[in-house]
Amino acid sequence: MLNIVILAAGKGTRMYSDRPKVLHALAGKPLVRHVLDCAATLGPQRVCVVYGHGGEMVPQALAQYGAQFVIQEPQLGTGHAVQQAMPHLPDEGRTLVLYGDVPLTQHSTLHQMQQAGEGLVLLTVTLDNPTGYGRIVRDAQGDVQCIVEEKDATPEQREIREVNTGILLAPTAQLRDWLSRLGNNNAQGEYYLTDIVGMAVRQGVAVHTVQPAQRWEVEGINNKMQLAALERTWQRVEAERLLAQGVTLADPARIDVRGKLVCGRDVEIDIGCIFEGDVTLGDNVRVGAYSVIRNATVATGTDIAPYTHIDSSIVGANCHIGPYARLRPGTRLADGAHIGNFVEIKNSDIGSGSKANHLSYIGDSTVGSRVNIGAGTITCNYDGANKFRTVIGDDAFIGSDTQLVAPVTVGRGATIGAGSTITKDTPDNELTLSRSKQLTITGWKRPQKGKK
Repeated sequence: MLNIVILAAGKGTRMYSDRPKVLHALAGKPLVRHVLDCAATLGPQRVCVVYGHGGEMVPQALAQYGAQFVIQEPQLGTGHAVQQAMPHLPDEGRTLVLYGDVPLTQHSTLHQMQQAGEGLVLLTVTLDNPTGYGRIVRDAQGDVQCIVEEKDATPEQREIREVNTGILLAPTAQLRDWLSRLGNNNAQGEYYLTDIVGMAVRQGVAVHTVQPAQRWEVEGINNKMQLAALERTWQRVEAERLLAQGVTLADPARIDVRGKLVCGRDVEIDIGCIFEGDVTLGDNVRVGAYSVIRNATVATGTDIAPYTHIDSSIVGANCHIGPYARLRPGTRLADGAHIGNFVEIKNSDIGSGSKANHLSYIGDSTVGSRVNIGAGTITCNYDGANKFRTVIGDDAFIGSDTQLVAPVTVGRGATIGAGSTITKDTPDNELTLSRSKQLTITGWKRPQKGKK
């Protein structure tokens, strides 16, 4: 049985923000959500989040996780923070303590801690420069004796390079006992969670240590510079993962994955692209420079030209999209569709082989197969209060600068003359147009600017 306590009460003064530190985003997701998502992979019985600064902003932002939220007020140290969670945890099993501002700890590392043995398990890391961290003090046999915070350490102890990350796993019943006996006789006047290590040693409880595979797994965030640096670190990790899977990246330093990106074979991604949420790219998909794709599926062989935005859409195989196209939520493109420059599609189905190549808006529409939509066409789907749907049959041809005023249906094989405003359904296989009579006004003169 596993309980997880996530400490998320820090104010984050050095972030210079009204937002709680743990709600600042890394890779498009709040720091503490990274921790919660990793925690969920361990299958815990109970998750308790200890929050403080920011009032109810933290519980409100994380309501979907079903965690227990406990406020720590005032903030009297890490030991005091864990004490706030203990009334909500059963004695059975073990408790894992994580930190809401240490976002990238991996499942494999936490699983390794679970397998390290009974007793107290500490996650430690060896640093070239350990300044600012609590030191792991061992005896001559190499057994852990205690953790000494830097402000309380002797000059000799400050030479130790193995440091505490704060992440630990302990039997819950013993953790409860150790926490009840914490004192605050230290330089900070705080209740240090690390003091439980000395208690465990004195009781003869085994103390094990585990180190992460990568140092970035235990890097915490205290300011915007650290946040930016860890963002770049994580994006490099994501780029290396894609490269290892055979994805071609024009420049691995210029891609941002803010969610989950799944790629097929022979996918090519140009510079400056951003992927958010859950994105799947099929085999032989090409994504042009500076495109943004969010919560979308793109099928085999589709070519996405530069500066295209795709949001919550499904794109079929062998489509051509962009440049400067925008697919808004609810868009579904069938195989072979062409959506060109400065075309916006919203909540619409576009049939196979259909084309809207220039400067058009298609909203709340069902477009059949092999339809040609001319430049400057718009579906007038909103009357100021309600939205209505436009239906365009297979093989229809919509002339340039046409307004289709919904609700309206354009028949199969119908042709709409350029410059028309269509307010009524049009028949199959017929030409329909609506234009005022062309006039020439003789003697008319263009207005001239007045003299100053």
